[in-house]
Amino acid sequence: MSDSVASLRKKIENAGDLQSVVRTMKALAASSIGQYEASVLALADYARALEMGLTVCFREIGATPTASEPFRKSDSGDLTAVVFGSDQGLVGQFNEAIADHAITALKALPGEPQVWAVGERVRWLLADAKLDVKGLFAVPTSVQSITQLVGEVQLAVEARGAATPNASVYVFHNQPRPGALYEPIGERLLPLDDRWRAELVKIDWPTGNLPELLCSSAATLGALISGHLFIAVFKACAESLASENASRLAAMQRAEKNIDELLESLQGKFHSLRQSGIDEELFDVVSGFEALSGTKN
Repeated sequence: MSDSVASLRKKIENAGDLQSVVRTMKALAASSIGQYEASVLALADYARALEMGLTVCFREIGATPTASEPFRKSDSGDLTAVVFGSDQGLVGQFNEAIADHAITALKALPGEPQVWAVGERVRWLLADAKLDVKGLFAVPTSVQSITQLVGEVQLAVEARGAATPNASVYVFHNQPRPGALYEPIGERLLPLDDRWRAELVKIDWPTGNLPELLCSSAATLGALISGHLFIAVFKACAESLASENASRLAAMQRAEKNIDELLESLQGKFHSLRQSGIDEELFDVVSGFEALSGTKN
């Protein structure tokens, strides 16, 4: 009896320790979601300034891309993709969702894609699908470290562009959604979308002082496209991290519910065993007293 009670007491203690860890991870995930979402909102003014600069450039060179522009469109079939996943577990189907989406989308495009994975776990899934995974980037652990990753991705993309000027560049990541944890999405970063270019050209300049280009239109356009690429990759990374933490928060909530149910069951068994032990001890005392009383009579 004592061994069973001791075993249950140990299980209850272990479950309580695990419950504390889960609650801590829940708190960290919840706080991280807000930080990453705020970092995306903080890019709005910078993104708006870049768009206005691109508007000026496109008006100078026209809304239709020309062969002399950087990142011009081509039918060469050269394809590069950056897929954002996670390095850590306890995120449910986070990596599987984005990997499946990226694999399906890339197989529908012409050419053999070269893929860079952000996160060890998503790289395994992409490699299992026989995709050509050329590189691996570590997932940032804070808002401050996103910029470093974006710089590394930009260098890789620009090196790829230098070797294959006509390559298309795509990014795949999970994006937070209201009423759901996240949704896997894909976006073409380069070459720039023609419809988007045409819409930018139509934007009215916000002041009466009309802008002019001081440098060559090609040099300015290249710098602005680099900034546009930075914003797009930064946003994709931050949204992926927010989605990852939302998935981890949901997983921790499920784990906490399961632990609560386990603790309730263990404590019920523990109290039942203790009560049974007490009842047996009382029965032995009463039986002994009755036996002694009968002997004296």
